[in-house]
Amino acid sequence: MGNSPMFWRIVRRLITANYGRLFVILLALGAGAAISSALLNLQIDASRRLTTEFRALGANVIVAPRDTNANSGGGTLAQELLAELPTENAGKPVPAVAFLYVIGAVAKAGEIQHQAAVIAGIAGQGFTQIRPGRRTEYLADLEKDPAACEAGAKAAALFKVHAGDSLHLRNQGREAACKVFAVVATGGAEDSQIFTKLPTAQLLANLPGRISLVQLSVTGTPDSIQHFISTLSGRLPSADVHGIKQLAEAEGKLYNRISGLLTATVVIVLLLTSLCVMAGMSNVAIERKNDVGLMKAIGGSVRRVTQLFLAEAILMGIVGGVIGSAFGILGSIWLGKTVFGVAAQPRWIVYPVSVGITILVSIASAFPLRRLASIRPANVFRGEA
Repeated sequence: MGNSPMFWRIVRRLITANYGRLFVILLALGAGAAISSALLNLQIDASRRLTTEFRALGANVIVAPRDTNANSGGGTLAQELLAELPTENAGKPVPAVAFLYVIGAVAKAGEIQHQAAVIAGIAGQGFTQIRPGRRTEYLADLEKDPAACEAGAKAAALFKVHAGDSLHLRNQGREAACKVFAVVATGGAEDSQIFTKLPTAQLLANLPGRISLVQLSVTGTPDSIQHFISTLSGRLPSADVHGIKQLAEAEGKLYNRISGLLTATVVIVLLLTSLCVMAGMSNVAIERKNDVGLMKAIGGSVRRVTQLFLAEAILMGIVGGVIGSAFGILGSIWLGKTVFGVAAQPRWIVYPVSVGITILVSIASAFPLRRLASIRPANVFRGEA
């Protein structure tokens, strides 16, 4: 494009020749940029939001024994396997917790009557992320005690225990005791279980150094999680590594639907914006026939005339995109709170992308101005064009 002062002076006069039309075009470009940036920001934030919500449901990847025949030595895994698991995926930490399940007899300390219950020994990092729910009672001072344990809400009610009480555990003549430091409500099967330290469960089951399975909470897109599972399966040939199909499918389908809806809306908004701007540019083309004819008559080339109108379109796209995209990103915060219940986090990569799209829309909408390149000065002066 030209870089002479005269070139930019002409561009400025072209833009400001009709303030009413300029306002309408900038309003259309700004509105399109605002809606597009808001929806694009929501689309990016939706992935993080859905991932967070689904991870709150608990583990989504399981590492289990491939051979479940206890008589042949199967049914459990070596505890050392826990140290071989990846600690992150796509830059996000991966909580992993080993479990050893024992069906034993449980009673409140001092009680004679024992009742059957599932005792789950645990070891690893991120147990509260793996197991959904909330603690209704909690004594932090007891949590680090080697004999500490948690009771599910139903188990606590059954054995009439609260945080600070002790439980007596036994299985096939082996006995242990634990102190309840928390009562947890999950709404699932965990409410009927007792969660102890892994060595306690190994003692009761007489399975030193063994675990039943490992649960992991892997953050990422469905494709990223599937790649994680495939890689881990190759690393652990003796174990069965699989995802929880219902969670993976539900997360993928829901995100694809939301993403598809938002993308389609953005495309429709951009098309409507382009039509609005194109209508304004058609009027511009009609009004500027004489101006173009005069410029050509005094030696202006078709290339220079095209550069003038291209510069005009780009400048309007920049102004409309910069202002509209800023409002759109701010608006997406409110939309996120309305749709997801939590304000969307601004993704600033959306800002330049939205501005760039608006500039492209502005340039494409200037298509009617291309007809001016074929204007013949003689016809204009004779009043024929």
